[in-house]
Amino acid sequence: MSLGGKILTWFNGEWREGNTMIMGAADHATWLGSMVFDGARYFEGVMPDLDLHAQRIIRSAKSMGYAAPVDGDTIEGLIREGVAKFAPDAELYLRPMMWSLEGDETMLGADPTSGAYAICIEELPMQKAGDFALTVSPYRRPRQDMALTEAKAACLYPNNGRIAQEARSRGFNTALSMDIDDNVAETSSTNVFLVRDGEVFTPAPNGTFLNGITRQRTIALLKEDGLKVTETSLTVKDFTEANEIFLTGNAAKITPVTRFEDKQMPSTQIGMRARSLYWDYAHSS
Repeated sequence: MSLGGKILTWFNGEWREGNTMIMGAADHATWLGSMVFDGARYFEGVMPDLDLHAQRIIRSAKSMGYAAPVDGDTIEGLIREGVAKFAPDAELYLRPMMWSLEGDETMLGADPTSGAYAICIEELPMQKAGDFALTVSPYRRPRQDMALTEAKAACLYPNNGRIAQEARSRGFNTALSMDIDDNVAETSSTNVFLVRDGEVFTPAPNGTFLNGITRQRTIALLKEDGLKVTETSLTVKDFTEANEIFLTGNAAKITPVTRFEDKQMPSTQIGMRARSLYWDYAHSS
């Protein structure tokens, strides 16, 4: 799927332009879903936390049962090389991918030694802060004993997709999804924060969602700015009673929510502050 404009893909030792074919019909990942990926961003000449994204895909591959064919430093270096082939003012989505070519003796599992990789860099504008509506999804997150939730795995994303599609069918941008214990986990593709009486709260990682790199960075930046940030179990009621809600994720970084269900949010002040802090960090790191 093409996200935006120009696409460059590193595969089998060279950069190729366009939507490059990288998998065969008999590859394990094609029919048994062993692909993992990560996402980073290039915008305004910066690539915040690129090293952390490059390292995380190595861990994701290990979680899926196969060894990464390259290390994080190599992934980071190739991404920087690819970014240099775009205009300096481009806004890019940076996506390294790894997958298993062969199955193990059961066929279902991945052969630990058969990892392959590609890096796809696509033009994709950064989302601006503006009207953003959030609802609650009827679909839940799997627990870590139900799915490989510790990996950023492609096979988990059909559930994310139906969360997003169902929300959009009702006129919302995305939706909160819950775990099996009725605690809010995250949205279809972002971590979530709420503000109540000047204090910031966010769901504590419990294995049902990724503890996002942008999430962790935002928590650190808000604490450095003097705000109290609490990681805890949160319910839909907590979000209904919130003064403010904002989202964090790689694609848009920080997104203040302006409407939750039928309620116009009274403020986006701290969400916008988090966005400003993140941009300052990105340009200083």
